[in-house]
Amino acid sequence: MSDGSAENGFAGLVAENRRLCAELARRHLLDLATGVLAAQLGLSTADAVEHLTALAAATGLTAEDLAADVVNAVAGPRDVLPAPDAPSPLPARRLRRTAAAAEVAPGVGEAARTLLEEGLAPLGADSLWLWRCADAGSLRLAGHAGVGAVEAAAWRSIPPAAPAALRAALDGNAPVWLDGDAGLPGAGPGAARAVLPLRRRGTVVGVALVGWPGPRDFEPPLRRAVAGLMDVAVAILDRPDADEPGAPVLADVLDALVTPAVLLRTGGHTGAPVLEHANEAAAAALGGPLPADDRSLPRAFPHVHDELARLVLRARLTRHPQHAARLPTTGRVPGAPLGPLLDVRVLPAGADRTLVLWHAVGDPGIAAGRAVARLQSVATFQDSLTGGDTVWSEQAYAIFGMTRDEAPLPLLALRGRVHPEDGEVLTELLRTLTEGHSGGQAVLRTLLPDNSVRHVRVAAEPLLEGDTVTGLVGVYQDVSATRRTEVALTATFDHLNAVRSQAELRHQLALQLQRAIVPEVTALRELPGDLSVAARYRPAAEEYQVGGDWYDVLPLPGGKVLVAVGDIAGHGIDSVTGMVALRNAQRALAFTGRPPGELMGWLNDVTLRTGGGSTATAVCALYDPGDHSLVWSSAGHLPLLLIRDGRARLLEPPQDILLGAVPSYTYAERRAELRPGDTLLLYTDGLVERRHEGLGPGLARLVTTAERIAGQESPELLVDGLLGTALGDTDDDTSLVAVRVRRPGEGRLPEVNPAAGA
Repeated sequence: MSDGSAENGFAGLVAENRRLCAELARRHLLDLATGVLAAQLGLSTADAVEHLTALAAATGLTAEDLAADVVNAVAGPRDVLPAPDAPSPLPARRLRRTAAAAEVAPGVGEAARTLLEEGLAPLGADSLWLWRCADAGSLRLAGHAGVGAVEAAAWRSIPPAAPAALRAALDGNAPVWLDGDAGLPGAGPGAARAVLPLRRRGTVVGVALVGWPGPRDFEPPLRRAVAGLMDVAVAILDRPDADEPGAPVLADVLDALVTPAVLLRTGGHTGAPVLEHANEAAAAALGGPLPADDRSLPRAFPHVHDELARLVLRARLTRHPQHAARLPTTGRVPGAPLGPLLDVRVLPAGADRTLVLWHAVGDPGIAAGRAVARLQSVATFQDSLTGGDTVWSEQAYAIFGMTRDEAPLPLLALRGRVHPEDGEVLTELLRTLTEGHSGGQAVLRTLLPDNSVRHVRVAAEPLLEGDTVTGLVGVYQDVSATRRTEVALTATFDHLNAVRSQAELRHQLALQLQRAIVPEVTALRELPGDLSVAARYRPAAEEYQVGGDWYDVLPLPGGKVLVAVGDIAGHGIDSVTGMVALRNAQRALAFTGRPPGELMGWLNDVTLRTGGGSTATAVCALYDPGDHSLVWSSAGHLPLLLIRDGRARLLEPPQDILLGAVPSYTYAERRAELRPGDTLLLYTDGLVERRHEGLGPGLARLVTTAERIAGQESPELLVDGLLGTALGDTDDDTSLVAVRVRRPGEGRLPEVNPAAGA
């Protein structure tokens, strides 16, 4: 990744981390000010917050500036802050804000960094050292900022014979302001230094060293500002020490990188790697410094620690660097603020240390390299036509089934490896390159040493010097898998076309069979017993959904008339053939003269033995013109509708099960008397059923609509009117039969053959 892209990628992360710290410091400062106001004015905490907000609005100050003023007014000692009338390079409010930010830092190292960046850097300083007084007059480094790890390790412990400037500040209990090296750590000759004793209740508990990159005039305002910040340093001196890396040189190298990098140490009783050092980019990526008591991989890398631990272990065992294009290797990380780790490198660094480097923003160059590396079936070649060698990339040997010990073959010498039928294709390609002086490509079947065949695409360009072709350069690509896929797809396409043709033929057969058995319109006809009948069949809206509805009106020997409708579950050729079988079986069984209950029981057995597992609903009714009685049986079908004297009502059917559900079932019967002028309606569910509601509302609409058009005495007008109202919306097929008992004196149609069906 380039430096610019890395800086852009992590500038926002670092800024976000600092923003969070600043927000914590701001809240700390506001809490201090609120406590002061509550104590001085006798207010509750809530009232103190409201009072502080009102004061800020009235004075035009921000809440943070006003809070700093409130705290400064009661804080001491007074001499650590600039006098109100004295010019200062660092205003009192900034000092107070810096103090608040340092006080909430988790350790002395983070507090030192806050003091440098927020307080001392605006004064021109570039480094800060904080030592704590230790045993026998020695000094122990507690924290530092702006300092390299190697230099910090060299000055981690200072014996009693300290450099003169440090000893002078300690013994004299007063700041020492220096221009020049004076044997102190930091920048070279000419750099300014300030050595300040750190006092707590009058006792020196440590010493601070502030460095500037060049000479400095230590004016009184600058001295007061630095001294005020060191009073803050005293407050944080007893916090946990900064965890210094055991390999400071490596830490300095990592700190010089702009991409995330961490140093891991493997040891302890578990042997698990722990985080020893993280550079600024890594700390920002990981959400800030890790707590001293838990620097494990699961704590630092909660979403990818298992995969990262495996890379670390492999690097330690093999002593070779490990690489992963991304961690996690697949998918995304839910809840991870930075997404995956990209281009992860794990490097062994000694017996117990490992370096881990990664990117958080994709680099186009690296990503392009990974993409090319994925093309395992692609190889480059370059042929010389002026006496030079042929050069292959590593992948070319595998494409042609050769080992690296064998000499690569020029394109001009491939004819012996090419299938005889593709020789002309190779000749045409060579002619294009050498005579046409232009690029070309071709797919050749090449013969491998094991007699297998491989399809290789060749794309080449000529190298020209004037009008002379001096060489060829190009790419070999193994496209065998693609060719196999093309052949398989072609075969599949042909098979699908055949299946589609067969399905279309089955559909047409089913449609023709259905229309032959169940015509869409049956003309009005008159039957024995003063009956007039009209029937309609409405196919499904989708033509491919050829259904299994049927209807039948059949005069029987002895003068009775069979009226029936039914519906087999499903669509297509199977349902149509099942419908034909049931309809014909019902017709044949009806000539036995047995009542509807027995007919339905026999029809149930037929469905079980010939239906292939299908089920059906049906209603079978027998009308006797001698006594005008109607006896009917129902197999889970919708109720009959009776229209009498302009009113319509549903005839409650027997609660019996579907045809084909269980064997040897006995179906019940119902009986009713039909009067002259009555109309009986039999139908299937396509007439009344609607999506997203039960059958109840549909049946209620049928009753209402039938009464509205009940004045039409003609059965044909009735069935056409009902179909025209579109009571159902499921686009299913529908069968509808209307049977009317004529009143005395109503006209009759010509006699029909009593043996013919509807």
